[in-house]
Amino acid sequence: MSRCRAVVLAIFVAGCSLSLVAQQKGGEDETGPYNVVPNWMQPIEPGWIVYAVDVFAESPNRIFVGSTGSSPVPQPAAGRRGGQPPQQLFNQNIPGAKLDHFLVVLDRNGKMVEEWRQWYDRFRVPHRITMDPYDAEHHIWVIDRGTQQIFKFTNDGKKLVMELGEKDVAGSDEKHFGRPTDIAFLPDGTFFVSDGYDNARVVKFDKTGKFIRSWGVKGSGHGEFDLPHCIAVDARRRLYVADRSNHRVQIFDENGTFLDEWTNIAQPHHLMITQDQALWLSDGTTSRLAKFDLNGRLLTYWGTQGTSPGYMNQPHAFSVDAEGNLYVANGLNQRVEKFVPKAGADKTRLVGQGFPAPVGGTR
Repeated sequence: MSRCRAVVLAIFVAGCSLSLVAQQKGGEDETGPYNVVPNWMQPIEPGWIVYAVDVFAESPNRIFVGSTGSSPVPQPAAGRRGGQPPQQLFNQNIPGAKLDHFLVVLDRNGKMVEEWRQWYDRFRVPHRITMDPYDAEHHIWVIDRGTQQIFKFTNDGKKLVMELGEKDVAGSDEKHFGRPTDIAFLPDGTFFVSDGYDNARVVKFDKTGKFIRSWGVKGSGHGEFDLPHCIAVDARRRLYVADRSNHRVQIFDENGTFLDEWTNIAQPHHLMITQDQALWLSDGTTSRLAKFDLNGRLLTYWGTQGTSPGYMNQPHAFSVDAEGNLYVANGLNQRVEKFVPKAGADKTRLVGQGFPAPVGGTR
């Protein structure tokens, strides 16, 4: 091998070795290719912890946050400078807790600018807030695990235009849910619901909300589920289901035919197909975000468990805005954090915008 070729090869190998770590001296790549914005989410109510479980960035200046309620900030224990919030997703059995602040909207600085109190009698556990990316009117969808219902609102939250399921009534038929978790859409308005904590199935509806079919039962075989927690669709109309307690992702065609599975994923919480046709997921056990190609090959990952700024503790959901900023709902840390891409960051390690780009480009 010539000396010139050897030098070129050495440079190439060195460049590859840096592709999975921050290109700087020192550090342990805790936040990957991002800088965290410290204390970005401002207090919704002074003196109260909001149990944030979901985040959806419609735009860089309109970020939806769903929570399971709130509880008082713990008082400092004797001899300590500050109290530690409880490490849990829900405020149940905490003295003074209340069911409040279910759905708020933050601006780019993390300050609350909207609160949908007019619908709080409808909510209990808004597990997923999202938008059909093919919808030119940008309706907001809320999947409420607690009330067994799915809601479709006008973008401003003034009108409820669709309601599926019966409030507080669980079931596994065409008109009921068993603690549903997520929703995904096709270009013609067809949508799929992962259902969920109790029913262990996927349900398909047409754009009017008419039931088409469902598939799945409790189990660990192909087409069986143990907590289908999230659902996503790629450009080939294939469905990816985070089969959380089975520690895998299952893939189906749009009619429920099993196609493939990716195993040995500790606890897949949230899935996102990005515009480059990769899949990112958040893992609740490892507290990191991981990127896969659509054949299931792991490409990169980053994230560290902890409570310091930028550290994650059961990242329950994440979203990306049109400027490339990443928002993570850190379940056990009771906060939403904003991550801004570092200058010169390796773009292959940045979480891309969701597929497809929303009609009108609002995100």
